Amino acid sequence: MKKKSIRNGAACVSAAVALMLASPFGSGALRAAEYTGPHEIKWIRIGDLRQWYTNAGMEVEYGLIPRAMAESTQQADEMMWEAQYYRMDTQCSRGLWIGATNYADTISGATYPFKVVQAGPRFINTLINFMPTVFKMTGRAPHPSVVVDGLDGSDNTLDDAIEADYDPAQPADRVLYNVTNTNIGIQCSRTIYGSGQQNNDNYHIYEFVFKNNGVVDSKGKRIKRKLTGVIFSFVNRYAPGHPGNIGGWAPAGNTRWGRNTVHEVIGQNPADPLFEMRATYAWYAPHSENKLGYDADWGEPNTRNAGPLGAPGFCGVVTLHADRSPDDPTDDLEQPKNTQWWDSDDAIMNNIDSYIASPMTSQYEAMSAGHPAATQATLVGSQFGNTFGPGIGGTSQFLGYGPYELDYGDSVRIVMAEGVAGLKRNQSIEVGTTWFNNTPPFTMPDGSTTSDRNAYKKAWVWTAEDSIMTMFRQALKRFSIMDRYKSVWKNPGVGNEEKIKFLQDSLAEAPPPPESFTIKSGGDRIVLEWTPPADAAFWPMLQGYQIYRAVGRPDTMYSLLYSCDNSVSRYDDISAKRGFNYYYYIVTVDDGSRNDRFPGVPLVSSKYYTITNQPAYLRRPAILSTLDSIRVVPNPFHIGARSIQFDQPDRIAFFGLPPKCTIKIYTERGDLIDTLDHINTTGDELWDSVTSSRQLVVSGLYIAVFETAEGAKTFRKFVIIR
Repeated sequence: MKKKSIRNGAACVSAAVALMLASPFGSGALRAAEYTGPHEIKWIRIGDLRQWYTNAGMEVEYGLIPRAMAESTQQADEMMWEAQYYRMDTQCSRGLWIGATNYADTISGATYPFKVVQAGPRFINTLINFMPTVFKMTGRAPHPSVVVDGLDGSDNTLDDAIEADYDPAQPADRVLYNVTNTNIGIQCSRTIYGSGQQNNDNYHIYEFVFKNNGVVDSKGKRIKRKLTGVIFSFVNRYAPGHPGNIGGWAPAGNTRWGRNTVHEVIGQNPADPLFEMRATYAWYAPHSENKLGYDADWGEPNTRNAGPLGAPGFCGVVTLHADRSPDDPTDDLEQPKNTQWWDSDDAIMNNIDSYIASPMTSQYEAMSAGHPAATQATLVGSQFGNTFGPGIGGTSQFLGYGPYELDYGDSVRIVMAEGVAGLKRNQSIEVGTTWFNNTPPFTMPDGSTTSDRNAYKKAWVWTAEDSIMTMFRQALKRFSIMDRYKSVWKNPGVGNEEKIKFLQDSLAEAPPPPESFTIKSGGDRIVLEWTPPADAAFWPMLQGYQIYRAVGRPDTMYSLLYSCDNSVSRYDDISAKRGFNYYYYIVTVDDGSRNDRFPGVPLVSSKYYTITNQPAYLRRPAILSTLDSIRVVPNPFHIGARSIQFDQPDRIAFFGLPPKCTIKIYTERGDLIDTLDHINTTGDELWDSVTSSRQLVVSGLYIAVFETAEGAKTFRKFVIIR
């Protein structure tokens, strides 16, 4: 592999701008202003893999939040798994490059030996390179109405934006359709499928159709000609150690941009007797700045506290189909023909100017370099991941499909699935905590035991390789069924009932979610009510519902609270305790007869349809006639006992309140530190021991003064001990 130049982030931006300023086409100032490209975003967040997509054709670095606003935290904001937990990001960026040879450009008047247009991985130009025309998402079922105490209770209500009619017969819970024209004259149509069914919700399927439609600018100028040497190259920059960086225990900050990510490639030779699939996958390799050494850093464990691993999963892509040629739509098992890995900070990653010959030549060389003599994983071996390779930004994996010859009107189809698999949260917590506590013997995945905590942890981390292989097989199987079904799905002569039966039997889809989910906090119980799915009549195998509950915060472990058959539509949670926040979700459950991976286990609707983001908590009725019943709980508050008090570690409750009042909190010497407006008409108000200037209060005696609008007034003293 070639040696490549290394640049830091600021230099990369400067290089990209400089290339545009030097362009022979158009105003440098205009092009510099355009290079980040305005784009629209839609989310698929209906399963355990959560990802945003843009109408620009590919998801670039800092594409979700502008770079200037998020330099320190938002680089790896893609491919979030498991999505219910905070910032489980595993990817920095992705790119799509389209290249051709001997290209006579009618706009610049130049002939380029290699013409390349780029969407990412760092920058994109939506006015010149990739020009969006269509961007819409359809859903099999609407997002349920989720209401907690009169408030919108779902994170997904706004992001799960459907702009077309719902189609209960479509082959995935969410289908996102995106079309862009490109400066090279090839139209890129991509259809993204996201499933909420529990066996298939950790990957998305991407179906690309590339057509030589001749459109080369945003005004629709069309050039009818043959394109030669056409290569479609996908660039993936993974950072599976980013959750540990967000958590604050990563060995070094550069884990957040994938400095020590290592890539493996399988299936390069379809003649190999062991050939099964064509895939690439990546993992977090140990970082040299972990002071406990190489063996200790597998999985990026928290070295400060017991808890989950920072890198419990592997990321990857499996090729599902690639046309042999425009005239032969059979799957070419030799595609992709390029599986090189490349320096993520190389200058070619920053060029988005399709009118400068030199960088386009370098890009095309990278796109057509073929298979490496040895994969990066083989070359890294037992080295620290961050000490291998040419750049501080780590490496990106290239997948190049082609070359194709495309006459005007020709098209080719390329389909892949991308996702994350590994240790689920409960297993990640168990392994990370067991390793941290260092109390042998340690139970290995095969049931044997060892006294070596590092060997124990590494063995569990490497079960992620089996998990991602299972994910790839699931994607291959699902795509094969979807591909056969699509002609039925689009056939107006086939009724919805017949189509849905195909989904149920062949695609083994889960039932749709309830149409609504409402939570109401009461004085001695929290009442949960729901309505059946809108298309329940199509799902005779729908058996009932399951309700799950979490305490304290929504991004934590949930436990099964209640199960019922489909005749029930209400549950009263009488096990809730005052002073604690509760979060819920409800899923529909089938009879387990169609689970092709775990026979007999019911298929359930996605929890992300109904998982709540607003707390429900017990609220006593307000005291109308007197202020004498007001009390402070706990009093005294002692930090040493906070684990047996409320779910929030610094929470103090005021009970026995009137329907509305003002609560002013003073120090012992009379300094006002916070004011609470109690307006929820209940007898409860909660305070998390934080002043109006967002400072956590210190030990001492405090005075809470309660006053109603009618002038009634009283006070209570309470003690905080830290």
